Amino acid sequence: MPPRHSQRSAAESGEHRTHLDARLTAELAAVVAGARRRAVRDGDRQTDTAHLLHTLLESDAEVRAVFDGPQVARLLGYLVQRAIGYGLRWQSTVEDSGALPVLCEPQRRSPAAASALTAAYGRAVRRGAARARGLDLLAAILTDPESRAVEVLVRAGVDVASLRARIEAGTTVEDFAAGPLGPEETRGGDGAWPTMLPSPRVPPGAGPLPGAPTAGA
Repeated sequence: MPPRHSQRSAAESGEHRTHLDARLTAELAAVVAGARRRAVRDGDRQTDTAHLLHTLLESDAEVRAVFDGPQVARLLGYLVQRAIGYGLRWQSTVEDSGALPVLCEPQRRSPAAASALTAAYGRAVRRGAARARGLDLLAAILTDPESRAVEVLVRAGVDVASLRARIEAGTTVEDFAAGPLGPEETRGGDGAWPTMLPSPRVPPGAGPLPGAPTAGA
């Protein structure tokens, strides 16, 4: 008996993709379209999570901000070489556990990529947003340890668990470099900074801030 998923018609699949695309920000929809063009250009069977990661890194500054500079350069170096390097073996396989049949149309998304996009919208809903953005998609991709995107991240030396924690905490590499956050600097559930100004950080050994009270004053 063929898998239940294989009985879906192309029309139903297309309708689902259209419905999902409407739940993405314009910027993320452009990323998905760019990933699809990259898959077609490279002759790949499907748009997979590595295509999505590649386009996110190129197009989304917020996504790049959760990595350090050298990591981004290494990742793009790996991703650019997928057509001539280790990614060659991906061309004959489907990014999935094997439950779904191979789809020959390069415009189709791999099961892992489709699941990541669906999960990205779910994450957006949980933080009270109507549409998923790039960080939602990156966070969703990271939850699948078998995805091609995670394989690339691990090859590039990225600590995936730490990256996930950083995204969920709403912090970036720059935030960590500046020192620990004070209670008044904690981001809200939507990832935005609060309106109140943070207390200035004083480097160790530095003198008092101008205007600050001194001992015995």
